[in-house]
Amino acid sequence: MQIYLPIAEVSVNAFLLLGLGGMVGVLSGMFGVGGGFLMTPLLFFIGIPPAVAVATEANQIVASSFSGVLAHLRRKTVDLRMGTVLLVGGLTGAGLGVVVFNYLKSLGQVDLLVTLCYVIFLGVVGSLMFIESLRALRKSRKGIAAPSKRRQRGWVHSMPFKMRFRTSGLYISVIPPILVGLCVGVLSAIMGVGGGFIMVPAMIYLLGMPTKVVVGTSLFQIIFVTGFTTMLHATTNYTVDIVLAVLLLIGGVVGAQIGTVIGARMPAEQLRVLLAALVLVVCGKLALDLLIEPSELYSLGTAGGH
Repeated sequence: MQIYLPIAEVSVNAFLLLGLGGMVGVLSGMFGVGGGFLMTPLLFFIGIPPAVAVATEANQIVASSFSGVLAHLRRKTVDLRMGTVLLVGGLTGAGLGVVVFNYLKSLGQVDLLVTLCYVIFLGVVGSLMFIESLRALRKSRKGIAAPSKRRQRGWVHSMPFKMRFRTSGLYISVIPPILVGLCVGVLSAIMGVGGGFIMVPAMIYLLGMPTKVVVGTSLFQIIFVTGFTTMLHATTNYTVDIVLAVLLLIGGVVGAQIGTVIGARMPAEQLRVLLAALVLVVCGKLALDLLIEPSELYSLGTAGGH
């Protein structure tokens, strides 16, 4: 069933969009990521202009993340205090990111910037996560307990403005969480992602949070940052396609509930290996597209024919 998207100005199969939304919703519930790192490139692949894909995907992430958070709140695996601190940085970063996005859009360079950002970030984060996850998986199979050196993460604990995070069992400075939130907010605005693929590893390895509360806390922060980003894009760029957003949203909400159930039954090490592999696959496809397309300028004329 073909449906016309008024802002994107293309016709797309409605069931394809529902399916994509559902698949990304499952990922959201399983891994605590908004799923934008996968959905936004997929939208590029089916012919949605990058500027519209970025702004609209931020909207869909709000819904799938909200659906996932509800499930985690029922299990009491959300650190609301940590989520609020991350949020302070996230909202600031989102505002800065939209300013940069608008400037590059006025120069006509936004499509290339978005794709390059994806290739660089996904490549670096995916590789680091994959190596770390395989190491953790190997240790768990050999029966070696993972070293619990979280308490002595030097510089994080020596910084001022400390706060106690009871749900995570931490007493650390609020500066690192605010900086993590700031980076994720900028990425959310420029790349149309929730930023979970960076936030989840940062919360585990940098802040030392227990894996069981990381997913729910990440989703809690993502809801507000991506909601704010969507609002800014809608009011300054007019690139939010409501029809596209609704179709992705319906699939995403259903998928997130399924993903949360699957995630609760799988070991954390296996989840991280799967997420890292997915990140690397998407990165590879985007990098290939950049190399195969002869020129951004000339590819615009044939975008509808892909």
